[in-house]
Amino acid sequence: MSIVCALIIFSVIILFHEFGHFLLAKKNGITVVEFSLGMGPRILSREWRGTRYSWKLLPFGGSCMMLGEDEEDQGEGTFGSKSVWARISVIAAGPVFNFILAFAASILIIASFGFDPPQIRGVTEGSPAEEAGLMEGDVIHEINGRKIHIARDIRSYLSFHPGKELTIVWERDGESHTSVVRPELNEQGQYRIGLLPGIGYVKGNAWETLKYSVYEVRYWIDMTLQSLKMLGKGQVGLEDMSGPVGVVSMIGETYTESAKSGAYAIWINMLNICILLSANLGVMNLLPIPALDGGRLVFLILEAIRGERIPPEKEGMVHFAGLMLLMALMVVVMFNDVMRLL
Repeated sequence: MSIVCALIIFSVIILFHEFGHFLLAKKNGITVVEFSLGMGPRILSREWRGTRYSWKLLPFGGSCMMLGEDEEDQGEGTFGSKSVWARISVIAAGPVFNFILAFAASILIIASFGFDPPQIRGVTEGSPAEEAGLMEGDVIHEINGRKIHIARDIRSYLSFHPGKELTIVWERDGESHTSVVRPELNEQGQYRIGLLPGIGYVKGNAWETLKYSVYEVRYWIDMTLQSLKMLGKGQVGLEDMSGPVGVVSMIGETYTESAKSGAYAIWINMLNICILLSANLGVMNLLPIPALDGGRLVFLILEAIRGERIPPEKEGMVHFAGLMLLMALMVVVMFNDVMRLL
């Protein structure tokens, strides 16, 4: 059942991503040759209004193939015949739709489960937080200039900035205060400030549900960016990354644990995974890497600046090289995933 859940989550995220490309392509008068879920040979296929809709054998990936997408063809309905801004909107729509999906899933979770306000649950006696004047019930609004909206923002900031001096803006009884907290190194070699953020989940009204759904998506986008930053600095390695095998394993473990608490827990946790993966895919696809949407956007932005399109065959060579590198990276990541499971 966990594999079925994984396939459903992957399929929804991929379909929504490709639907973004599809919708903006149709809106801009670009002919969509094929819209498909999966890769490889077709299992089911039907042509309707000039587009072939397909379900393919391999249950990963998907595509929105547009007429003349990687060619110099300027004919009727081709990708290249449209303005550079129209093409930018088509390419950017995939990642944007991933963020929209993450937002929609966040609404469902927060409407039924609530949000976690950035309120302090407790302060350890004699800790740097207590010395700075923080107390149980205080609400944190800002850390080192970064706005704090949910309790997990506090945890993630402390996790990604260990040992850093903290200027915290907090509120008590409607009054705003600012304190400087200097983390201390404990016996385990970890930096601690003695702060316990989070009082649990609170249900809000319709406006709060929408507002905190935005904060939820922002949180996962930030987590992805911070993780990429750590990867770039060498603080984490390729062995710490997870690919499809690792994600399926994570979904399986989450499903097994959630099943002990019933269908509602499964529903909430699968939605949480959907938010995480959809936001992650949106961010990753916007990276300026050849073969990804971000790489294609780089060429389109250069075209907008130059006023002239870069020859498609040259762009295609760059994207092909990027695809080969991404495939090699995927093999390494999948190997690490398999080795962790053994």
